[in-house]
Amino acid sequence: MNKVILMGRLTTDPELKTTPNGISVTSFSLAVDRNYVKQGSERKTDFINIVAWRQRAEFICKYFVKGQLIALDGSIETRSYVDKNGNNRTAFEVVVENAYFTGDRRNSSQGGYQASYQQSAPAPIPQEPASVYSSGSAGDFEDMPLDEDLPF
Repeated sequence: MNKVILMGRLTTDPELKTTPNGISVTSFSLAVDRNYVKQGSERKTDFINIVAWRQRAEFICKYFVKGQLIALDGSIETRSYVDKNGNNRTAFEVVVENAYFTGDRRNSSQGGYQASYQQSAPAPIPQEPASVYSSGSAGDFEDMPLDEDLPF
């Protein structure tokens, strides 16, 4: 099984490119912090090469910017090539299957998906006053007997 799940920050703004066949593609590096820290040392970060194709590439380029937290899943692919000095090399990269929003929303001055969403939203959603949600108490709920069947 070849499945990768990552969450990290984009190291550059993703740039949408198109192949000669008209297929959208983007590639970028993702900075992923390691879960553990050796006592007395700093947390280590891995920089992982990522590639996204077609609608996934368009989605990432439209809604994500440098430094933004992103979660994605995909698979590891390898490819061989010859470098400019004639040496055989192997590249490892994660090919994105799904990308997800994570972390805080960015405000419109910083770019990212919050700004894109606000530009495309037809009208603001009316907000209820905060007091409606904070006026409840435990007495507003009744206990259900455990010996009865639940209604669902």
